[in-house]
Order: sequence, then structure tokens, then C-alpha cells
Amino acid sequence: MAKRTWNEATAKSRIATRLKEVSDVTIKDYVRNIDLTGIGTDVAYRVDGVHLYIDIINIKELLETTTVDGERAHKRALRFLNNHYRAVRNILQSVEAVQVDFHNQRLHAVFAKPYDDEAARIHKAVATAQLVRDVLAKIGENEDDPLPAAKTRVGIDTGKALAVNNGRRRSREPLFLGNPANQAAKRAGHDTGVEGIFITNNARSAVGWSRVGDDYTTALTEGQVSKSQEKAGLGLTVDKVVKDWNTDLANNPIGKFEFSRHSPPYRDLDLEQLTPRNSRRQEATSIYADIDNFTRYVADRIEDDDDAIDVVKTLHVLRSELDAVLYVDFAGRKVRFIGDCIHGILVEGTAATTDHEETAKNAMLCAAAMRSSFAVALHELQTAGIDVGNLGLAIGLEHDFIAVTRLGVKSEMIRCCISRSVLASEAEQQRSNGRQTSIGPKLDQYAPAQFRTLFGNDRRRSDFDYAAAEEALNPKDEGKKASNSGSLLKPATAASAGFAFTAAAQPSRTLAGFS
Repeated sequence: MAKRTWNEATAKSRIATRLKEVSDVTIKDYVRNIDLTGIGTDVAYRVDGVHLYIDIINIKELLETTTVDGERAHKRALRFLNNHYRAVRNILQSVEAVQVDFHNQRLHAVFAKPYDDEAARIHKAVATAQLVRDVLAKIGENEDDPLPAAKTRVGIDTGKALAVNNGRRRSREPLFLGNPANQAAKRAGHDTGVEGIFITNNARSAVGWSRVGDDYTTALTEGQVSKSQEKAGLGLTVDKVVKDWNTDLANNPIGKFEFSRHSPPYRDLDLEQLTPRNSRRQEATSIYADIDNFTRYVADRIEDDDDAIDVVKTLHVLRSELDAVLYVDFAGRKVRFIGDCIHGILVEGTAATTDHEETAKNAMLCAAAMRSSFAVALHELQTAGIDVGNLGLAIGLEHDFIAVTRLGVKSEMIRCCISRSVLASEAEQQRSNGRQTSIGPKLDQYAPAQFRTLFGNDRRRSDFDYAAAEEALNPKDEGKKASNSGSLLKPATAASAGFAFTAAAQPSRTLAGFS
């Protein structure tokens, strides 16, 4: 196995290159008919729109229909998500909404039309949300292993956000940064046991509805939904959408999901070649690294062009460096960016067998290196005169079987990485604040004893950077002995002294990518 390590000088060199890529950023106001699918790295659009999040809240239940996180559970979950993605995709295209992201069980869409009519956009989003909910509750397949109806929870907010490029080469898509995306996501993810459509008081006021005491727990009434349906006049019925979905399924069958193992590391996995019949499944580690406090950082700077330029530069440098640590330094693979969060996977071993201990160790070293690179990047951005605000990094990891594939139709397939451990790694990230790294119980089981001691019974540690990892594995007073006995961690340059995050108050309780 090649050496997995991190070096500050290398990180600084990469960061300098990324800074040059955004040396001249332009902020533009979104106007009619602008195509947001091919935004340049050095451009951002200020978009006034309505943000819609739909969470399929019974995905965890579906993954737990079997005792173990086995092949059958993964195949059923992927079939379930593929059905729903294709139905939702057709609806969004019909109502001229911008599909931002479909990350496993979570959909993000934006309504920029009708232009100059915020109330009409909100009614359209509500009507679309109800249509999606009704359709997803009905679609199914006549198979020996029928799937359950989808249970959904919706969040909606309205306001200005920055649209930027999310990805490179074949994975380019728009990303919306700002408060309305964050607030909509929070309502959708607030209580996964309660279905309904939850819109912010901000959105309620915009359509003339009374504010409520708690817009996280007060769903729209049937009367309010009916009013939105009447105002929006979508011209689509549930029966029509389901009929079209069945026709599309007959013309473009999903195909059976078939799994094989990937020969480690994941860096060599070409995600764009995956299909249902060419999916991957093996024991591996899932990692979520979320830029903490980023939503407020954007909200405070979105109105002024110079401030917004700093946002674009900061996001580009931070996300690119986090990706480089994962991919270049530790041979992992980015599944996707979700807002200001990166989701990645790592594995060590052979095509036949995962080396659990080596995977767990290197995944934790990768998390530590991400934190060190994050600190270096903040310093380099500040040195370049860029306002980085008060940002932190919340990281979560878990280890177990992971299924990786792509969903949808041939010409526009999307990446999907799902399992109990993927959901658990996101939950670990959500229980961490901007200084913390949190690991799941399975990863803790395989982690080096030194790391287990460091993380304690809570499996959570503040300021776990590369220097802290190096000290844990090679204590300074045993450095000479360790260097002569094949230590777990090869010498590497740690982050310079003085890079530290400001104190974070309480652990974040936000969805990945929205803090």
C-alpha cells in the first residue's frame, strides 16, 4: 500500500493554485433565461428564489428491513431511490424548477420563476411539493419484493442565495449558498418522524398567511395547500405523472442492481462508469466534512459584491483543498459536494477483503489532515486579504458496508452512495461543532488504540488535526523508538503553530452542507 500522509508545504502549494483560479471573480444578478448548469469557477449569480427540500424520511427504515446491512437491503434501497428520483425529475422539468441536488434521500430544488413575483413562486413550490408527495406515495413496481410507499417531509423558504459552480468536468451542476437553502433544509430535516409541508414564517408572510409560533413543527393545513394548488395551476395531475412514470419505466427499465467489489483504493474508482448492473459494495469508511457557520457567513455578505466575491473565493479554496486531502493525500473518493460539505469514501485492503484496521486508521488520519489543511487554507486566504469570517469544520465518520452506484436515465445519471453507515457518518457530523471530529461505534471498534483513547467514550474530539494524530501515534518522548520500529504514522509536516479555530459554542445540529 502506498504511503498515506499529509504535508503542509504541499497543501500550501495547492491552495496557492486554487487562489489563482479565483483571482478575478464576478458577481452577477440572475435574470431571465440564464443557464445555471455551466457556471464558471470565477462567476456567481445572486438569485432571488424559493428553495424546496424534500426528505424521504423512511429511507432508514427501508435499510433496516433486514437484520444486517446486507445486499438485499441495499438493492431495495437503491431501487426505491431510483424510482423516486426518476419521478421527481420528471415533475421538476415539467414545472420549470431548477434541480439542484438529489443526495440519496434528500432533494433540493429552486423556483426562480415566475420572475418578480415571490408569492407566486412560493405557491408554486408548495403545489409542486404536494404533487411530489402524492406521486411518491403511489408509485411502485409489480414485483415479488414490493417496495413501501415513500414518507416525505418538506421544507420551504424564500430569499436571495448565491448560485456557484458545484464540481468539475463531468460533475458540474449549480450550487446555491445562503440562508433560504439552509432554512428550508432545516425544516425538512427537523423531525424525521412527522410528515408534511413546513414553510418558514418568512415564506408565510410573503403569501399573506399568519405567522405561527413554531414553523418547524406547524405544517401547512389542507386548506393552505389547496390554495397554493389553485394559485399555481400546475396543470399536472398525480394520475398523469404516474402514467408517464410507468411509460418511462417501460421504455427505460432500471435493470437489476448488481454489486462487485472495487480493488482499493477508491481513488481509482471512476464513478461516472457506474450503473445499476455495475455497482460497487464493500466494507469502507464514509466521511462527511462540513464547513461550520458558512450559512451565516454567506447571509452577512450576499448583498455587497465585494463581500460576495470573498465568499466565492473562500468556498472554492476550502472545498478544493478538502477534496485534495481526501483524493490526493489519502486515496479516497469524493462522492459529491453537498452545499459547503464534502461527502467521501475511503477503503484499504484488496479486491477480496477490506483491511478494517488500516481503513479506519487512514480515514481518521484523513479527517485530521482535513482539519490541518482547513486551518492552513484559512490563514492563506486571510493573508491574501480575503474575509473568512468565523468558520470551522465539523467532521463525522463511520465504517461498514457501503453501496455506490448511479441512478436515473442513461444521459443524466446521478451519483448515489447509501448504507446505514453513510447515514450514521452524517449523523456523527451533525453532532459535532466546528472544532470537533466524531466517529461512529463501528469505526471506533477498528481504530488504533491511541485514537480510541483520545476520543474517549463519547467518540468525539476537539481540535483533532494532523499534529494531534501524529502525537497520539508517536508520542514525542518515544519518537526515536517509534521511528525505529515501523510506527503507524510516517513523519510528516504538521500544521504550523497558531492555526486554531475560535471557540465554538454547542455542537451543530444541521444537515450536511448547511450550518
